[in-house]
Amino acid sequence: MGDRKILKLSDVANATGINRNTLTSMYYDRAVRIELPVADKLCKFFNCSMNELFEYTDEESDAESA
Repeated sequence: MGDRKILKLSDVANATGINRNTLTSMYYDRAVRIELPVADKLCKFFNCSMNELFEYTDEESDAESA
């Protein structure tokens, strides 16, 4: 399955300079907002685009369908 490697949040934090608490909040889907510089650093680190890094979900549509 390619060269996939399991990373620790602390490894990503050290490599990118992003605060570990920020990464933890994103990992557990508790982040309310994400600063563009943080997203940019993650895209560069993972060599991916914003579309590959994030998934948009419309909370209003989710609430209406429930």
